[in-house]
Amino acid sequence: MPIVSLLAEERRGPFSILISTLLSLRTKDEVTAEASERLFALAATPEEMLRLSEEEIRRAIYPVGFYRNKAKTIRSICRDLIDRFDSRVPDTIEQLLSLKGVGRKTANLVVSLGYGKDGICVDTHVHRISNRLGYVATKTPEQTEYALRKKLPRRYWSVFNTLLVAFGRNTCRPLSPLCSRCPVAAYCDRVDVTRSR
Repeated sequence: MPIVSLLAEERRGPFSILISTLLSLRTKDEVTAEASERLFALAATPEEMLRLSEEEIRRAIYPVGFYRNKAKTIRSICRDLIDRFDSRVPDTIEQLLSLKGVGRKTANLVVSLGYGKDGICVDTHVHRISNRLGYVATKTPEQTEYALRKKLPRRYWSVFNTLLVAFGRNTCRPLSPLCSRCPVAAYCDRVDVTRSR
């Protein structure tokens, strides 16, 4: 299960989900989990986070990918949360996207896992698998999100990412997917699959 989904299951709040999602970008779940725990042991609110220096944040989150940039982004977002949102993480995608460093994937995760609202998180797995199955025909993750919003029943929005990430890691891999043991192979269009196992 992706680290951010685990945080939601543990009933962590929107701030933890926001920061952990930022840490998770281009980073393995195990590394993200350890970095998140180290960071939240030092600071659990935007105010506490700003009391840390950028160097302290970098040390806490190392070795997540792009840890220097992420430390800077975390401080910037915390300042923005305090100044513009009274220290509260926004609960709309539009407001979350106004925070520098927050993209659609992160905004959707915070809205759906942090607030229990409708959101579809589209990462590389969701984008690839949705297209490979022939369920959508899109070029970018953002296009995939909008296509899924129109086509996928709302009751599946919040779990779609978690299901497809696990499926994408274990079966429907980017290169040479394991089609011979895929439970949905009979329903898959195999778009852009040139070789499989």
